[in-house]
Amino acid sequence: MACESCKPVHEEKVKISDIKSPEVDIFRDTLLRYLGYANEVGESFRALVPGSVVLGSYVVASSYVVADATSKGYQASKVDWGEDSTSKKVVHAVGDTLIWQGLASVAIPGFTINRICKLSHYVLANTTNLPLPVRKWTTTAIGLASIPFIVKPIDRSVDYAMNNTLRRWYSIQPQEEQLVHHRR
Repeated sequence: MACESCKPVHEEKVKISDIKSPEVDIFRDTLLRYLGYANEVGESFRALVPGSVVLGSYVVASSYVVADATSKGYQASKVDWGEDSTSKKVVHAVGDTLIWQGLASVAIPGFTINRICKLSHYVLANTTNLPLPVRKWTTTAIGLASIPFIVKPIDRSVDYAMNNTLRRWYSIQPQEEQLVHHRR
C-alpha cells in the first residue's frame, strides 16, 4: 500500500475560458527580460572585446528565448483546450514564442546594433581624427544608446510580420494569444 506522498500528483487543468495573462510574466515583466538584450550589449562592445564575449552574449540571449518558450509551452499544457489537441496548442505556444523571441530579441536587434556600430565606426574613422580607442568607445556608446530606440519598432514589426504570415498559417486562437503575445 502506497503512502500519500508516493501517489502521483495530478494537477487540474484550467478551462480554456479561464485563461488569463498572469499578473507578472517572469520572462517579460521582470529584470529577467534584460537577458534578452544581452546580444545587443555584446554587439555594442564588439569593437572592444574578443569575439567569444560577443558569442557568449548570444548564448545568454538565446537561452532566455528558449526558457521563455519552454515556460509558455508548460503553461499551454496546463490548459483544458476542450476538443482541441493539447499537444497542438503546446506546439503553437512554444513555436510562436521561439520564432517571435528569436526574431524580436536576438536576430533583428543583434543585426541592427551590429550595423549601427559598424556604420558609426566607419563615419568616425572617415570624418574625424579621433584616436582608435576613442572611436571604439564612441562606437560602443552609440550602440548602447541605440538599444532603447530600436526595441518597440522591432517588436511591432515582428508582430506585424507574424500576424500576416505564420500566424495566419497555423491559425493561433484568441485564447492562445494570451499565452504567447507579450504586452507592451
